[in-house]
Amino acid sequence: MLHTLRANSVALFRHIGAFLLLMAEAVRSPIYDRATYRQNLARQMRQIGVESLPIVAVAAAFTGGVTTEQTIYQMRYPLIPESTIGAIVVPSVILEFGALITAFILAGRVSARIAAELGSMRIGGQIEALDVMGVSASGYLVLPRVLAGVLTFPLLYVVASTVGSAAGLGIAAASGDVTTAQFLAGARSFFTGFMAVYGLVKATVFGFLITAIPCYVGFHADGGARGVGRSATRAAVGACVFVLIADYLLALLML
Repeated sequence: MLHTLRANSVALFRHIGAFLLLMAEAVRSPIYDRATYRQNLARQMRQIGVESLPIVAVAAAFTGGVTTEQTIYQMRYPLIPESTIGAIVVPSVILEFGALITAFILAGRVSARIAAELGSMRIGGQIEALDVMGVSASGYLVLPRVLAGVLTFPLLYVVASTVGSAAGLGIAAASGDVTTAQFLAGARSFFTGFMAVYGLVKATVFGFLITAIPCYVGFHADGGARGVGRSATRAAVGACVFVLIADYLLALLML
C-alpha cells in the first residue's frame, strides 16, 4: 500500500510539472500569424462563451428559483423577517452557485470537446506536423483556448449570477410570501462590492482550469480512438475536481 501511495504521488507531481511546462511553453511561444491567431481566438471565444450562454442561463434560472423556493420553505417562521430571503439567495448565487454551475456545465461541454479535439490531433499526427513546420503547437493550439476560457468565463459568470438572482426575485414575488421590495431590501443589506470581486476572481480561475486541464490531457493523449474518448472523460472529471479544490482554497484565502 505504501509503495502504491508513493507511486501515485510521484505520478501526480510528474503530471503537475508537465502541465506547468506546457503552460509556460504556450505563453513563451511566438505568434507567427497574428491574423490567423486572432481568428482562432475569436472562434474559441464563440464556442466557449456565446454558444454556452443558453444552457448557462437556463441552469442559473432554475438554480436561483429552486434556492429561493427552498429558502422560503425553511424561513416560514414569524420571528424571521421576510427580507432574509433576499439576503440569503442573492449572496449564495453570486458567491457560489453562479460560478460553480457555470463551471460544471462548461466542464462537461467545453473541457471534453477540447480534450477530444487535441487528442484527435495528437493521434492523427497533426501536432507533430506543426512542430515539423516550425510552428509551436502549444502556442497555436493551447494558448488561444486558455485565453478564451479566461476571458469568457467571467462574462458567463455575470450572466449566470444576474439570471439566477432575477429568477429568485421572480419566484419570491410569485410565492406571495415575500414582496419584491422585501427581497431587494434583503439583497442590498448584505451585498458588498467584495462579493462581486470575489466572484470574478473565482470565475477567472475556473475559466483557466476548465480549458488548461483538457488542453494538457488532450495534448498527451494516446491509444487511438479509445484513448481520445478516455481523454475527454478524464478532462471533464479532472476539471470538475480541480474546480472544487480551487473553490475551497479561494474561500480559505479570501473569505
